[in-house]
Amino acid sequence: MSTPTVVRDLRSFSFGGGVQSMAALVLAAQGRIDYHTFLFANVGDDSENPATLTYVQRYARPYAAAHGIELTTLDRVMVRSGETRTLYGEITREGSKSLKIPVRMSNGAPGTRSCTADYKILVIGRELKRRGATPDHPATVGIGISLDEIHRANRRRSEPHEHIAYPLLELGLRRTDCARIIRDAGLPVPPKSSCWFCPFKRPESWHEQRRSEPELFEKACQLEELLNRRRDELGKDHVYLTRFGKPLRDAIPDGVDTLPFEIDDGDGLCDSGWCMT
Repeated sequence: MSTPTVVRDLRSFSFGGGVQSMAALVLAAQGRIDYHTFLFANVGDDSENPATLTYVQRYARPYAAAHGIELTTLDRVMVRSGETRTLYGEITREGSKSLKIPVRMSNGAPGTRSCTADYKILVIGRELKRRGATPDHPATVGIGISLDEIHRANRRRSEPHEHIAYPLLELGLRRTDCARIIRDAGLPVPPKSSCWFCPFKRPESWHEQRRSEPELFEKACQLEELLNRRRDELGKDHVYLTRFGKPLRDAIPDGVDTLPFEIDDGDGLCDSGWCMT
């Protein structure tokens, strides 16, 4: 690999493929925010929401190219072996004891996780270092948090060679504003971005997945069952993909819509802002 040109004023946006990220891409194309490099840390084609991957390929990538903006997809590549890993592949491979995702414990509380750090923060951080970012000359990394999710803003979650910025907050934009910006640019509004098996998905999102993507929902159920078979072998308590303390099939019954009192209040959402934007 050739040595990259060192750029002292390196600015990039952490692109997640969701509403906020796409709005930021449109704003960059319009010259309203100063970002010309968008980095999409892909947790894996077998892990990302398939609808997000389709949207990025069909709409985001052509739009970026048409406006002279770089949109680069980054995979997690192991330094020593050169192996490309995916999140789903890592937690399901034979003999793995990995629980990188924030599975819910029996009391509904999320467990510790490393998926965001390993598959988002470190992947983008490594690429920025490759491009010349250093602690003395840090890269600016834009995160797509909107005003209605301001509680997710956390400037501590960055590498030493990065400076985190929130351009949507600086413009006072809410998620509804982001959707309007995308529509006004003649583009469809993207679906919510996340891993299709993410335990931080709200109940209504699980219900929608069961209704519209039953095969994917079944795959999520099978993943939860695999994790718990391994937990049984280790003599550990079961874990779940929802906060309800029971298997996904039972927690999200077929043909039942989410009732208002069942909707998650958002406390469980990934608060770093690196995912689900």
